[in-house]
Amino acid sequence: MTSYLAFSDHELVSLLKKGNETAFTEIYNRYWRIMYSHVYKMLLDEEEAKDVIQELFSSLWIKSKNIPDNLNLPGYLYTAARNRVLNLIRNNKYQNAYLTSLAKYVDEACTVTLDELNERDLAAAIEREIQSLPPRMKQVFELSRKENLSYKEIAARLGTSDETVKKQIHKSMKMIKMNLKETGGAAVLLLTFLR
Repeated sequence: MTSYLAFSDHELVSLLKKGNETAFTEIYNRYWRIMYSHVYKMLLDEEEAKDVIQELFSSLWIKSKNIPDNLNLPGYLYTAARNRVLNLIRNNKYQNAYLTSLAKYVDEACTVTLDELNERDLAAAIEREIQSLPPRMKQVFELSRKENLSYKEIAARLGTSDETVKKQIHKSMKMIKMNLKETGGAAVLLLTFLR
């Protein structure tokens, strides 16, 4: 049985590209601690750092056939880990800003308590508005809000760009909110939670 410990990174990458699981295991064993250390320093959260490392190596395995032959493995792993951390931070920042904005909206604009809402009627009104969207916009909206897919996942599924998906979601939300204004702020609030 061949020991992969003595193999160079270049040799391991060549084997990885051919689907060699032992080469992947050696790469993982060789680099996971270093990558975890870098990611943890950026996030200061053990669980999130573990998640990033798991995604990093899963992606390496899944995309192994497409990686270049002359890959600088440590540089590639570090860059991929850093990009994942930056995306995570950016997403958390937007999520926190969104939740703060929503809380402010509920405090200031919503005069009807949730106990008084007839949620079934509101949900039906929202669903009617969704169904009245143009077909492509409706499809994008439902993939986002009902299937909880990211812009990138929707774009991949529909063969379009992330930016196009983002614009479609924005337009559909704007149309739905505008049409629901007569039902009051509660309908818009309920729409926001359709995730």
